[in-house]
Amino acid sequence: MSHAVPSLRWGIIGTGGIASAFATDLALLPTADIVAVGSRTQQTADSFGERFAIAHRYASYEALANDPEIDAVYVATPHPAHFACTLLAIRAGKAVLVEKPFTLNGGEARTLVAEARAHGTFLMEAMWTRFLPHVVRIRQIIAENRLGEVRSFTADFGEHFVEDATHRSFAPALGGGALLDLGVYPLSFASMLFGPPDKITARSHPAFTGVDSQTSVILEYVGGRQAVLFTTLEGHTSNRASINGRDARIEIAGDFFAPTTFRLIERNGVLEIHNIAHVGRGLRHQAAEVARCVDAGLTESPWMPLDETLTIMDTLDEIRCQIGLQYPAESSQIYTHAMTER
Repeated sequence: MSHAVPSLRWGIIGTGGIASAFATDLALLPTADIVAVGSRTQQTADSFGERFAIAHRYASYEALANDPEIDAVYVATPHPAHFACTLLAIRAGKAVLVEKPFTLNGGEARTLVAEARAHGTFLMEAMWTRFLPHVVRIRQIIAENRLGEVRSFTADFGEHFVEDATHRSFAPALGGGALLDLGVYPLSFASMLFGPPDKITARSHPAFTGVDSQTSVILEYVGGRQAVLFTTLEGHTSNRASINGRDARIEIAGDFFAPTTFRLIERNGVLEIHNIAHVGRGLRHQAAEVARCVDAGLTESPWMPLDETLTIMDTLDEIRCQIGLQYPAESSQIYTHAMTER
């Protein structure tokens, strides 16, 4: 990816923690300009706008989507609102970067992708890990065949949350649970390595609100390759990942999904340590990708293509079917059941 980043004018839908993190990190990208923020109330829009010196502050998502000074919209609402907010932005002709998980389920995801393709607008899931310098380097090492045939991937992502029924991590109405909030990171990484799985086995323990508190997943692929993944709301785990080839392996240090270090360990024990200097949290790299794609006239990113996002959503749907996790906003028919129907 080129380091030359074209300019882009951003609007942010949502004013929560991830919106703040995005706005903070975007300040490190000189060609990015946040020109508008949209919230459900004028008060929260004004407060966010004051913090980040944003000129246009809207008390509705519709008003933001229709602002003619915006080139791209970042959707940073709670999970159940991703679909409606992204649809607004697509129909307003904006490029859209929508937080992970892309939607609640595969049915919603397919509708958004179809709408974006019909309107010829750019759309991408905000899986920011894909664009971090250490992950870009890992992809290069794998492409150079330094690992040999990659046979397995292991990863965990766990955090400790105090049990609180109103917190988004535990609230069914907000799409809570470990899987959609944390587990999507190792799942997406496995998808980047292996593509869609041929078989999924999932086990889970529910939280006191009914969402998943701990979930383990085994993904199986053609030729016997496997990914073994774990996510939890019950404790801070190592948050490490390992990519294992026949000739060597890559061990990614804690918080594998964020800027970090990794080691390349060959079969004979030769060791390389990769420590790529980095400033900021890393959310700006996905924004730079949006700018590059829009400038090139692309409607999706080659590094986070829409068809892959759909297969990731199918995988999440199948896991949720196996562990019995359904959200209040969903009907029983909305699951795609893509894996079960094969």
